[in-house]
Amino acid sequence: FHGEKTPSFYVSQQKQFYHCFGCGAHGTALGFLIEHDRLSFPEAVEDLAGRAGLEVPREGGQDTTRDRLQDDLFALMAHADQHFRDCLKDSERAKEYLRQRGLVGETAVRYHLGYAPPGWDNLVKKFGSTEAGRYALLSCGLVIEREKKPGEAEKPGGPGVYDRFRDRIMFPIRDTRGRVVGFGGRVIDAGEPKYLNSPETPLFHKGRELYGLYEARQQLRNIERLLVVEGYMDVVRLAQAGIHYAVATLGTSTTPEHLARMFRVCNDVVFCFDGDRAGRTAAWRALETCLAHAKEGRQLKFLFLPEGHDPDTLVAEEGKAAFEARVEGAMPLSEYLVQNLAQQVDLDTVDGRARLAEIAKPLLQRVP
Repeated sequence: FHGEKTPSFYVSQQKQFYHCFGCGAHGTALGFLIEHDRLSFPEAVEDLAGRAGLEVPREGGQDTTRDRLQDDLFALMAHADQHFRDCLKDSERAKEYLRQRGLVGETAVRYHLGYAPPGWDNLVKKFGSTEAGRYALLSCGLVIEREKKPGEAEKPGGPGVYDRFRDRIMFPIRDTRGRVVGFGGRVIDAGEPKYLNSPETPLFHKGRELYGLYEARQQLRNIERLLVVEGYMDVVRLAQAGIHYAVATLGTSTTPEHLARMFRVCNDVVFCFDGDRAGRTAAWRALETCLAHAKEGRQLKFLFLPEGHDPDTLVAEEGKAAFEARVEGAMPLSEYLVQNLAQQVDLDTVDGRARLAEIAKPLLQRVP
């Protein structure tokens, strides 16, 4: 819970509680996971039950079939993660691409980076030899069902499918418990789309997940700030430079669920955007989402990078200290709001100042 050089943390197995004499933190195993790993109560219960090999009782005696199916999908995602990591070890081309991007092996291991080789059926051959296997791959979003031609009958033996990710560097997306729930794949050579994400599945909802949050919590005892960037490679490259508190939204705008998850971890959030028009547009969308969450004690800031740079390239060019100095000097939400609106009016006139108040009012009304 805090930096400590003396043995002040005590656990009583008999009484089933912990106590820290350094800071006074006290509670049960559930409370420990909620406070230390920043889990919700249901997540903490699920985590402890899984460690103990117990089934969590459901309200009204709910059937656990769905839970068993979900466990099977988590197991399949873990196998796919290992498959992609093994493929990276065997591909000099993929490893050379990561070296050219400035990544070292230790970083690739920490973030479980992998490689989906070319080919339409690598995963299908390995995990989809049965009908149930193909349906499981479909449920995880790892394969795509082939479109049937008009009038074509369903083929026996289950759906015809092909691999979703082909010739891409793979970034596994992990939940609060470290389980792989989805993937992002970056094309190595020219191709579209540059980044391809898992679709919505029973395990993966991109409006809730933050890439890199699990790794940040593993690396840092106490996260005092989160830096929200746009890409997987930005998160990984910043971490390699020693900036372990970066997370990325998964190809989507920041959502209220993202913010709720971040504010469970810390009260200081900095959004980092490119300085071009697209970056400014994305920043304003983020600001509009943030207004309802701008409560007392929380800090929301905006950082705009020099044009032509993203965090990946900028931290490589100027290093950790210079980049963190930019983060420290990020613009507070209130300042960015006023600055952006002021550009739309003429503040040298009475009418312009009245117009500024008029367009600011509905935005300010969203602030608690």
